[in-house]
This record gives sequence, C-alpha cells and structure tokens, in this order.
Amino acid sequence: MRTLMFFTLLAISAVAAEPVREMFTDRPDVTESPHSVAPGFFQVEMSFFDYELDRTGPDRLDNWVVGSVNLKYGITKDSDLQFIVNMHSRQRTSGLGGHDLASGFDDITLRYKQNLWGNDRGRTALALMPFVTMPTHGEIGSEAWGGGLVMPFSIELSDRLSLGLMAQCDLAPDLDTNGTDVEWLATTSLGVSLTERLGAYTELIAVMGEDIDAQFRSATGFTFALTDHLVLDAGVRIGLNRAAPDLGLFSGMSFRF
Repeated sequence: MRTLMFFTLLAISAVAAEPVREMFTDRPDVTESPHSVAPGFFQVEMSFFDYELDRTGPDRLDNWVVGSVNLKYGITKDSDLQFIVNMHSRQRTSGLGGHDLASGFDDITLRYKQNLWGNDRGRTALALMPFVTMPTHGEIGSEAWGGGLVMPFSIELSDRLSLGLMAQCDLAPDLDTNGTDVEWLATTSLGVSLTERLGAYTELIAVMGEDIDAQFRSATGFTFALTDHLVLDAGVRIGLNRAAPDLGLFSGMSFRF
C-alpha cells in the first residue's frame, strides 16, 4: 500500500513536467507500443488492481495482482529499458478437493525496447523488445529463468483511429521435463480517440504453445488523459473459448517525469 501511495504522489508531480514527444504506453491493452520513452525521462505504468477468474468444471482460480509496475527509462531517442514487477499477487484455487491460497512477490522481468522506425514521424512504427524473466522463488511465479522476444507494430489509420499488431515468442520453462516450451502470443488492437482526453480500444488476443491449449480472448477498455503526462485506464477481458480465462478486470495509470 505504501508503494502504491508513493507512485501516486509521483504521478501528481508529473503534471508539471516539461513537454516532450507524445507519451505512448504499453498498457492497458496487451498489445505493446512500438514507441520508446523519450531519452532522459522515466515513465511508470502501473495497475491499481488486476483480477482474473478462470473456471474449469468444478475448479475455480481467482488471481489478484495489486501494484503491477513497469518502470521505464529512455536511454536514447529510439530505445528504453524496462523493469517489471508485480508488487503483490494472490492466487486462490478452489474445487471439490477444497481450496488453496498462495500469495507474495512475483517474478521480475527486464525488457529492452528498440524502436526501428516511427518514433517521431510517419504513420507507422515498429520495434523489437527482447526480455528475460527472473524467478523470485516465492509462492507465486516460476522457479526457472525464461525469456523471449516481442515485436509490436502500429499504424495511424486516421487522426482518430490507430491499429496495433503484435507477435510475441516466449521461451517458458517446463519444470516437468527440465526443458523449455515455446509459446506464442498474437494480438490485434484498434484504438479510437473519442475526445481530446478520452480514448477507447477493443482487442483480440490469442495464446498458443507446445504444452497449452490455444486460448482466445477479447478485451475493451478506456483511457483518460488528465494531462499530457498522466493517463488513467480501466477495462475488461472476456474469454472466447473454454481454455481461456473467463473474465479479467483491471485499472491503472501511466505517467512520466
């Protein structure tokens, strides 16, 4: 809770930040932005809460995350570093056999974003984002290192409409075989500016892999820019097939300084 209050106060101070290039965020949709943080600036993207419900027959999984933080720093005009951590995660499984509860600090992810084109001009943009995930060996998360590559692309369809496409390849640890499973994530996101400050988006998400059933989800959400440097967001995700989580709710904010 203290950490959440600290970032909230920091966000308020961002209101007076000097103008730089337009702020692009990787939240609230799953589709990442190909635009990097301006050099010398910090950008914080964090959730107030993320909730996910997954029901399979008599079994039920409730997953809560509070204070998921992505701290970014602009290295050059076309690259940034990102440090991602879930401050507190809580998972509750229940079914015919009773229930189980796990909570704690989640894994840590380090990412590097390299914008290939489109940061400051043009209607299209593309980036490469290699990442590595480090286990914290707690009750939540993995017990082994992982990694992968994200490739986000965006195009401005008009002054009010934008389209985002993303492909992601994950090398996920398989603890049963002590090997690595390859997982794929593909997304499409359509964003619209409803007013000067209010935006909305709708998204399709697909997850596939060697050791998991294909999952398909849809999402929709809203963003509201209090200033050019402080944006609030909220949204919902819905599972489209049995393998996908049934419901997801989330809310958060992004700011830079």
